[in-house]
Amino acid sequence: MSHHLVEVKDLEYSYPDSTSVLRGVTFRITHGEAVAIIGANGAGKSTLLLQLNGCLLPQAGTVRIGDFPLTKDTLPYVRRTVGMVFQDPDDQLFMPIVRDDVAFGPLNLGLPAEEVEERVRSALATVGALHLQDRPPYRLSGGEKRAVAIASVLSMSPNILVMDEPSSYLDPQTRRHLIELLKTFKHTLIIATHDLDLVLELCSRAIILKDGRVAADGPALDILQDGELLEASSLEKPLCLQGCPVCRGSAAPKS
Repeated sequence: MSHHLVEVKDLEYSYPDSTSVLRGVTFRITHGEAVAIIGANGAGKSTLLLQLNGCLLPQAGTVRIGDFPLTKDTLPYVRRTVGMVFQDPDDQLFMPIVRDDVAFGPLNLGLPAEEVEERVRSALATVGALHLQDRPPYRLSGGEKRAVAIASVLSMSPNILVMDEPSSYLDPQTRRHLIELLKTFKHTLIIATHDLDLVLELCSRAIILKDGRVAADGPALDILQDGELLEASSLEKPLCLQGCPVCRGSAAPKS
């Protein structure tokens, strides 16, 4: 399924103050992969994700989504294909009530009213937020806003789901619900996060960014067990791999 392909080659990006954020990033993600983008603060994770749905355009190198390179002309296709959940839900929710926020994308696709209504109800029900549909977003908790932001993307039925720090703002129960929800997503999933325990549960592959470059790319478990690599990238092993004197035996993965 070529329309699920994400291919980044020699990608570079600097901000107007000349801060170089991405320096020759290259990777390829194919249909059905669940991939984590990890790294310390300032490594370039959020900037990279913003390139994947055209919020930012490459200054050098290429981003290809499916059969098309990312350009101003292909933005409508890219944004139909790639659903982006931003790090801060307040960047995503701007309508007077929740239902309107979730309906915004499908309406802009020109879908009939009946289908839009069905997509809104289905997306909100999927994230356990149907009861919030008539609430104004500014009156929601951080976790509720996160759920609605995810619903606003799911209502577009994206082939590729990109999420920036999806577990932030969430209490443990809501975080668990999110993980179980994302396990059911059958298409391509790309997550940038500091929640490395979530990475182990959801992602089979991890890419470490360090100083705007790919420092490692491989099986998530292998990378997250490599203490030397993680330390060099200003990261720590997930809590479930650290263990403790009492529970280390049950927490560590079986060899």
